Amino acid sequence: MTSLDKPTEDTQAEDAARQDARAVTEAALFEAFGGVRGMVETVLPGLLFVTIFTINKDLHWSAIAALAVSVVLVVVRLAMRDTVKHAFSGVFGVAFGVVFAMMTGNAKDFYLPGMLYTLGLALAYIVTTLCGVPLIGLILGPVFKENLSWRTRNPGRKKAYAKASWAWGLILLAKCAILFPLYWWANTAQLGWVLVALKIPPFLLAVWLTWVFLAKAPPPIDVFAEMEAAEKAEEERKAAQAQAAESGETSGTAGRHRK
Repeated sequence: MTSLDKPTEDTQAEDAARQDARAVTEAALFEAFGGVRGMVETVLPGLLFVTIFTINKDLHWSAIAALAVSVVLVVVRLAMRDTVKHAFSGVFGVAFGVVFAMMTGNAKDFYLPGMLYTLGLALAYIVTTLCGVPLIGLILGPVFKENLSWRTRNPGRKKAYAKASWAWGLILLAKCAILFPLYWWANTAQLGWVLVALKIPPFLLAVWLTWVFLAKAPPPIDVFAEMEAAEKAEEERKAAQAQAAESGETSGTAGRHRK
């Protein structure tokens, strides 16, 4: 190998490592946020509600249809033995919206629980980041098998999580700044269509920014692998001690026989 070949191989190794890190990040984000299917399950109930209400102005049928499709999505997930967390969250969100709307008789209140949840989530991202424990790190840490190791052992990754949490918080606050005035001033159909239109683009923007920040961050520390390595080392140490003790006993027995 010449001196000119080695830097090229090092560069190729670094590029491969970066590509692997990006692939892991993409897979983790896809798992954490549900991917395309999760987005469909998030949008479909609200889309069905506003479509039916726009056509016939019937709160009851709109609410029943939205709740029914949410339940169907959960049943499909269960039948396929797939994870149901995103579908279940959709059912609970739709159920709260139905209860609010039925109690008040105002179809716009179907959207109110989701809007309040979005506002609370935005504040949670911002407050946890200010407290030094960014929420996106708490969400993605277990997915990356690093748990909370990034807080004390990986400052570059903690900084990336803080940036991503700020992005999520500010994007969701901007979304709330659009929706809450419409809740007071617009009619149900107008609010519903704007809300449906704002379901996916802000979410994709936040996920993309998270990917950008994490792709440039140091790789995660796999604490599960560390624990497994520590357990294996402990087992090997105990085995070595047992073997040494057995050898000592054998030597002592042999000595007694010689006497």
